[in-house]
Amino acid sequence: DARHVATQFPALKQSINQQRLVYLDSAATTQKPQCVIDTITRYYSRHNANVHRGSHRLTAQATSEFEQARKIVAGFIGAASTKEIIWTRGATEALNLIAQTYARNTLKPGDEILVGEMEHHANIVPWQIVAEQTGARVVKIPMTAECRLDLSALRRLFNHNTKIVAVAHITNVTGTRQPIEAVIQQAHAQGAIVVIDGAQGIVHDQLNVDTLGADFYVFSGHKLYAPAGIGVLYGRLDLLTTMPPWQGGGKMVEKVSFSGTTFSQLPGKFEAGTPNVAGAIALASAISWYQSFDHIQTQAHIHHLAEQTYKALSQLPDVRILGYQKGASVISFIIDGVHHQDAATLLDQQGIALRAGNHCAHPLMDALGVKGTLRASFAIYNTSEDVDRLISAVEKAIDML
Repeated sequence: DARHVATQFPALKQSINQQRLVYLDSAATTQKPQCVIDTITRYYSRHNANVHRGSHRLTAQATSEFEQARKIVAGFIGAASTKEIIWTRGATEALNLIAQTYARNTLKPGDEILVGEMEHHANIVPWQIVAEQTGARVVKIPMTAECRLDLSALRRLFNHNTKIVAVAHITNVTGTRQPIEAVIQQAHAQGAIVVIDGAQGIVHDQLNVDTLGADFYVFSGHKLYAPAGIGVLYGRLDLLTTMPPWQGGGKMVEKVSFSGTTFSQLPGKFEAGTPNVAGAIALASAISWYQSFDHIQTQAHIHHLAEQTYKALSQLPDVRILGYQKGASVISFIIDGVHHQDAATLLDQQGIALRAGNHCAHPLMDALGVKGTLRASFAIYNTSEDVDRLISAVEKAIDML
């Protein structure tokens, strides 16, 4: 019952211009249920303390919940060990960590990093930076006309210089579920490692990293009903063990002296400084809350809303839908002759919150031949009434513009 679920989200109870807020920007960030907000409040109200430091009761309680959160995340994604779970600020920081530790210390001049054409900037720019640092080269994996990763092109691109393949699990613009299993199989056959950006996939696809076989998988908490500023880097234990630290400071060391420093074991080696304790605990709370729903039913509901939107938008004059795939959770579209920001402003005035812009995916925008799009993205708290409101608002925007 999506209407009942929506009552658990305080932000959805507000009005915009005397109209109930319709929030359709969950691919950017989800709203937070009250239980997650309460978790953050409880931490700061009752046992705010640093973790893995000190001997008083507050720090013991905080450390216990912090490490329990790591266990919950490991179980949620099917990791074999909690040592494979590294806390980060989000998917972006996790990708940069991989680039500046694993990649920077293994790549040589002439090596190649294959990156999908549909990637978010966070899964492009870190590879470009490390390529400049090492003399390696970033090579684009093109997409098909249906906005899917071109596996035949990928096979042709593989050669003895291929060292890393970086692709998204689910793309943020079209909601395309990429064939990551085939990518991993092909890459491993060539001796390359695979980095999966799971920022969108973690919410919409049941994941078992051990079965999947990805070498690295990253995601952000704020797209999974958790707060901003917390994310996860999953890495294979053997890879993480050999990687050097990225940042130096407290907690990531065993012994420091001016003659040399020895580093902590995993996962502490990659968690310098005071971590986002409240964020980690709140992420665990969000996962537990999310797992209380049947995953198949939840995704069927979201996919139904996207399909309902697709069919309705397809009937409107001057609306062009870009790369929609059945089973997606997002719809990206443009209104011919209307700038996406102008349309978004009119929709906002009618209480409709969605994304307008290039979605941090310039190469994909270039491939589609557009400057930007309108993007409606759906979550567990959206309803068919939300879709009706969106369609009515788009019709009004078309009439006005």
